Amino acid sequence: MSPVAAASFAHVERKRLMLSGLGIFILANLATAWAPDFALALVARALAGLGAAIYAPTATGAGASIVPPERRGFALSVVIAGLTASTALGAPIGTVIGGLGDWRYTMVFVSAISIVTALGIALFLKDVPAPPAITLQQRLAPFADRRIGLTLLTTLLVQCGNFAVYTYFAVIFDRATGGNPLILGALLVLWGTSGTVMNLAGGRVIDRIGTRRILNTMLVVLIAVMTTLSWAGASLPTAIIVIVLYGANSWGQLAAQQHRLVSAMPAAASIVLGLNTSATYFGVASAGVIGAAGLGLVGAHNIGWVSFVLYGGGLIAAEAAHRAIVNHRGEEPVPALATVKA
Repeated sequence: MSPVAAASFAHVERKRLMLSGLGIFILANLATAWAPDFALALVARALAGLGAAIYAPTATGAGASIVPPERRGFALSVVIAGLTASTALGAPIGTVIGGLGDWRYTMVFVSAISIVTALGIALFLKDVPAPPAITLQQRLAPFADRRIGLTLLTTLLVQCGNFAVYTYFAVIFDRATGGNPLILGALLVLWGTSGTVMNLAGGRVIDRIGTRRILNTMLVVLIAVMTTLSWAGASLPTAIIVIVLYGANSWGQLAAQQHRLVSAMPAAASIVLGLNTSATYFGVASAGVIGAAGLGLVGAHNIGWVSFVLYGGGLIAAEAAHRAIVNHRGEEPVPALATVKA
């Protein structure tokens, strides 16, 4: 959805586009809250997805474009930290609100938070010029560039690995939580908080040492953590350790990935970031199916081995992307983007 939305609204100034995306998101959540039946609720959720598809890559692209290149990593990490914190806190807060009243109140709460966000953008963000308008075909053209294609493949595989575990978090760590929802909620918050802290700290490190060492280190840590999940998830103390490592590194690599994409094709930053958003959500959606297959094949407590394979593939793709970037020097740009200027 992100590439299509980006092509459709390429002529719109970035601040206005972010506010428009948020406006659709707010109205769609309110429509969900007031939907009289399930069919209309589904339509409203689809509209909320459109609003998110408009807003997310636009916000990331704007964050990368309004700072100098030497601060790009930190700017991207701040944007991603918001996503991390919302994922970490959203599920527990939504559960509490729904438990105190009705699930519809959760949708109203999300709309209220989005209104505050829109006000912040309207008041404090300066106008961000729109990039040159290009076609959908041009937006998909970066796939032909091995640097971009391999980096997007890395995102897809790593997000599949991240959310294969996250989707079945409750059953993977049921021995550690003892079925206590408060402990489960606390572990989820710990997971997201670890990622938020790592994002903010890692963004500054990326600006100093680049993406390769950050990405490879985090993926190696994730691979190692997945080998311990089947036994470390059996008790609360060891579960806490692996959840901190899992959260910090699963979220921490996102800013490095986006920094790599923007550095590889700065003239088309908003385009490649939109494609990365699509790869992220496709990975998240695929993870549920992959995790479900893992449940049947190896059991809930061994799903870590499924993510182990996915992270291993991600590490291979990340290193291949690095080599493609190094070997790209002196080559011609992707033809369909040759006329696009930042």
